[in-house]
Amino acid sequence: MAHIDVTDIQYFLSDGTQLLGGVTFKVSAGTKTALIGPNGTGKTTLFKIIAGDLKADEGSINHTGSLGIMRQFVGQVRDETTVKELLLSTAAPALAQAAEKVAKYEELMITSDDEKVHMRYAEAIIEWGDAGGYELETTWDKVCMAALGVEFDAASHRLARTLSGGEQKRLVLEALFEGNDELLLLDEPDNYLDVPGKRWLEEKMRNSPKTVLFISHDRELLNNAATRIVTLEPGHGGATAWIHGGSFGSYVDARKERNERFEELRKRWDEEHSKLKELVNMYKTKAAFRSDMANRYHAATTRLEKFLEAGPPQAIPLEQNVQMRLKGGRTAKRAVVAENLELTGLMKPFSTEIWFGDRVGVLGSNGSGKSHFLRLLASGGSEPEREHLPVSDVVIEKVEHQGTVKLGARIRPGYFAQTHTRPDLFGRTLLEILHRGDEHRSGLPREAAAGALDGYGLAGQSEQKFESLSGGQQARFQILLLQLSGATLLLLDEPTDNLDLHSGEALERAIDAFEGSVLAVTHDRWFAKGFDRFLVFGSDGTVYESAEPVWDETRVVRKR
Repeated sequence: MAHIDVTDIQYFLSDGTQLLGGVTFKVSAGTKTALIGPNGTGKTTLFKIIAGDLKADEGSINHTGSLGIMRQFVGQVRDETTVKELLLSTAAPALAQAAEKVAKYEELMITSDDEKVHMRYAEAIIEWGDAGGYELETTWDKVCMAALGVEFDAASHRLARTLSGGEQKRLVLEALFEGNDELLLLDEPDNYLDVPGKRWLEEKMRNSPKTVLFISHDRELLNNAATRIVTLEPGHGGATAWIHGGSFGSYVDARKERNERFEELRKRWDEEHSKLKELVNMYKTKAAFRSDMANRYHAATTRLEKFLEAGPPQAIPLEQNVQMRLKGGRTAKRAVVAENLELTGLMKPFSTEIWFGDRVGVLGSNGSGKSHFLRLLASGGSEPEREHLPVSDVVIEKVEHQGTVKLGARIRPGYFAQTHTRPDLFGRTLLEILHRGDEHRSGLPREAAAGALDGYGLAGQSEQKFESLSGGQQARFQILLLQLSGATLLLLDEPTDNLDLHSGEALERAIDAFEGSVLAVTHDRWFAKGFDRFLVFGSDGTVYESAEPVWDETRVVRKR
C-alpha cells in the first residue's frame, strides 16, 4: 500500500528566511494523517514539495503508489475553467495530456477541413481511449451525479465558477476517492463544505483504504477522521515536525505535556550549564595560585565544552501571540430589520430582526443563499443611507431581491469575504495598506502599523504584498482591517475556514468582547457553539430561526 517518507525537508523563502527547518515524518500505509500548525508555518509549501510543484532546498520526499492531489485553489475557481477541466486536475498526467490533445483538435476541426487535422483528431481520440479516458468518463458520471445531480455530459462544459465553493470541493473529492490513486494529498478539503458535506468527508476518509495526508483546521473533522497528527512547530530556524500518534481527542493534552516536558528539560539544562560554568571559574581562580588545580581546571573545561557541544534540549515551540480586538460601538437597538425579504431564485420570503449585541449564526446547505444574504447586508441593505455604506473598498456583487432589509442607525457594516478576494488590497504591502488608510480608516504611522500587525501575528509579513500571504494570514489581516474600520455590524462569511486553531480561538474571544452585532455564515461546528441563536436557510426554501444549530438540513442540489 501507499506511503510517504518526508526526510529533513528544508526550504528558504526568496528573502533568505528559512521556512522549513528540517521537517521529517512518515505517513504510513492506510493512515489518515492530518497536517496542522499555525498559519504561515509552511503547510501548503510542504504540500507543494510533496506533490512535486516545488523543489526543496535540502532533504528528500519518497512515496509509493500513485498520487491524487486536491490543491488549495479548489473552491475558489473564478476563471473560465470548465467542470471537465476541474475534474482533469485530479487525473493522471497521461490522461490530462490526452484530453488536452483531443480538445486542441476538436477546436481546429471547427475552422478547418484539412484531412490531416481530422486524422490527428482520430489519433487523439484513440490515445484518450488507450489511456483509460472512457473508463474515467464513466467514473465522472457517478461523480457528477453525486456532487451536482446531473450526468457528466450535461455538466462537462459548464464553467466551474458557476458552482458554489462547496460544490467545487465535493466534485473534486468525489473524483479523488472514486479514482485509482492510492495516495491522496488534500489541502483544506473541508473548506466550503456544509456540515452534511463534512460528515460525508469524515465517513469517506474513515472507510477508504487509501492513504491520506490532509491539511485542516476543523476540530470536529480532525477528531472524527485523523488517526495521526503531524504538527509543523515554528522555530527560529524554520518549522520542524512533531508527530502525535493518535486522534485530536488526545492531541491537546499530549502537546501540553510535551511542551511542559521541554520546559522542564530546558530548566535542568540551564541549571547544569550554570553549575559547570561556576565550577570552571572556581578551578580557574584556584589554578592561578595552586599548580595542583590545573588538571581539575582542564577537566572541568573539557566537561563544559562537551556539554555545550551536545547542545540544549529541543527548544519549546514558538507560540503565535494573536490578540484580536474588535471594538464596535453603540447602535440603534434594532440593527437589522428584514420584511418579506426574498432572495430571487434562492429562498422564499422571510422576515427577521437582529438586535444590538446579537450573535447570530447563519446556517444552511451550500447554494441556499446565506452568502447572498450577507452580501446584501454588507452593501447597506435595500435602500442604504450613506452611513450604511460598506466599510472598505471591497467590491460587493449586487444581490437581486424583493422585499426590504434595512440597517439601523449608526450601523456600519464590516464584511469579511469568504473567498478572500480583495483586489483593492492587491499589489500593496501590509504596511502600505495600513499607512495609506482609506475613506473610512485613517492611515497609521509606521510604528503604529507595525504594532497593529504584531498583535495579529503578522509582524514578519509587514513588507509582503497581500496576495502573497497564506489564506490564514489574509484572513487575520482582513479581521485587523475590520478592527481599524469602526464597523459596528460584523458580517463574517466562513471566517474560520483558513484560520489555524490558535487564531480561531482568538477570533472567538474578540467576538465575545465586540460591542455590536455579529452575523456569521459558518459550517464550523466548534465555532458555532459561541452564538446565541441561528438563522437557518432550509432545504425547502424557507428561512427560520432556531435556538440551537441545525446541521441536518438536506443538501441542496439544483439542476442548472
